[in-house]
Amino acid sequence: MPKSNKITLLIVDDHPLFRQGVSDALSFESDMKVVGQVSSGDEAVDSIRNLKPSIVLLDVNLPGMNGQQITHQVTQEKLPSRIVLMTGYDDIEQALHAAMAGAAAYCSKDVEPKGLLRIIRDVSEGSFVFGSNVMNRRELQTWIEEQIEGARRSYSEPGSPFHPLSEREMEVLDCVVRGMSNKEIASLLGISHQTVKNHVTSILRKFGVEDRTQAVVYALKRGWVQLNNSTIKPEE
Repeated sequence: MPKSNKITLLIVDDHPLFRQGVSDALSFESDMKVVGQVSSGDEAVDSIRNLKPSIVLLDVNLPGMNGQQITHQVTQEKLPSRIVLMTGYDDIEQALHAAMAGAAAYCSKDVEPKGLLRIIRDVSEGSFVFGSNVMNRRELQTWIEEQIEGARRSYSEPGSPFHPLSEREMEVLDCVVRGMSNKEIASLLGISHQTVKNHVTSILRKFGVEDRTQAVVYALKRGWVQLNNSTIKPEE
């Protein structure tokens, strides 16, 4: 029996009507097959591990783990599924968070069906899709750097680079930018794992952001740290 070349998809969203609507739209495509639907972040990670879908259509806002955290986890575990993050509010900063977290694409949930099908097929062929840009990995990295540089100019303030972090917190943040885990940071700086977690929590609170990727983007925009090519790892 010949092996199927269909694009297998997992739909992750906490709104049943949206999940079913997307599933119904994809069911008409001969090259696609929906292999699962789940409603929470924790279910999503287990399903991605077990089903190994080609592509995950993943809502950013979910109960439990959110879409950014799931994307981190998939990237860290080197799972083969590629992530298309979907959001009810489409803006360049969120797209940048998605790209740095390891997503292959980012789009608004009000995308036209034809547009979503095009994104799915582009991503299945190895491309990255952000806004109207369909890019290879090198072009994506250039796009990330351009977005950060543009935002940095917009955020320049008199007296920069002022920042609210202590010297130790800046050391921890620099390590986070380099893609180091909490355990790796603890070993490098000679401090306990719990102390690293406390510093990361403090950084997030001072920046008013929800996760490590957003903290890095926040600091990059203001020129407080420099971009490295490492993937940002989730908190442990």
